[in-house]
Amino acid sequence: MSNVRDIIAKALGEGRSKLLEHEAYEILEKYGLPAPKYGLAKTPEEAAEIAEKIGYPVVLKIVSPDIVHKSDVGGVILNLNSAKEVKEAFNKIMGNVKEKAPKAKIAGILVQEMVPQDLEVIVGATRDPIFGPVVMFGLGGVFVEVLRDVSFRVVPLTEEDAYEMLEEIKAKKILEGYRHIKPRDKKAIVKIILGVSKIMEENPEISELDLNPIMVFPEGQGAKIADVRIIVKKPSQ
Repeated sequence: MSNVRDIIAKALGEGRSKLLEHEAYEILEKYGLPAPKYGLAKTPEEAAEIAEKIGYPVVLKIVSPDIVHKSDVGGVILNLNSAKEVKEAFNKIMGNVKEKAPKAKIAGILVQEMVPQDLEVIVGATRDPIFGPVVMFGLGGVFVEVLRDVSFRVVPLTEEDAYEMLEEIKAKKILEGYRHIKPRDKKAIVKIILGVSKIMEENPEISELDLNPIMVFPEGQGAKIADVRIIVKKPSQ
């Protein structure tokens, strides 16, 4: 495993502003955040090997610095349950991308644990020109996209700050348990919020970070980050 500084330096050295998925997951792991199991494959056989180690079901995603929306180029296949399906999906994705984004540079295909569907939340961070790094929390899906039901804090955050963020959103009752929805693992969310605060504090080159969605399981069962986006730039820029 590379260290965080090396991962960021490599991206900037290659003129990239967006970290590739496996690089971003590696940073999350370094900070003890619950990333899914994953591996980068260059061949169908390698993809099947990684999938066997991870355990099924898995998802395959194209990894390219030139492709922003993977689904638009047929670069994502979900819910694969055998080595045969993984190999076929690998070849299908490569074919789709060759056809729809022929000039895209391909780093490989990410084989990732399929995170079980549950309550979705989002944790993000950005650098405000006045306040510096700011962390955001909200429930995922319609809550963040349509209702803008989110809370913010300036880095560095304390545990108390993180719990307050959970209390500030209008839909907080959903986290506490509502009708058929069991109470969610707030402690796991707080740990992720504090991890993001630390990442932003210690890495001035990271200008934006999005963990969306994070699946939050019932109390005591933790949470898992299903997708990540990290944008980097030289601090002087």
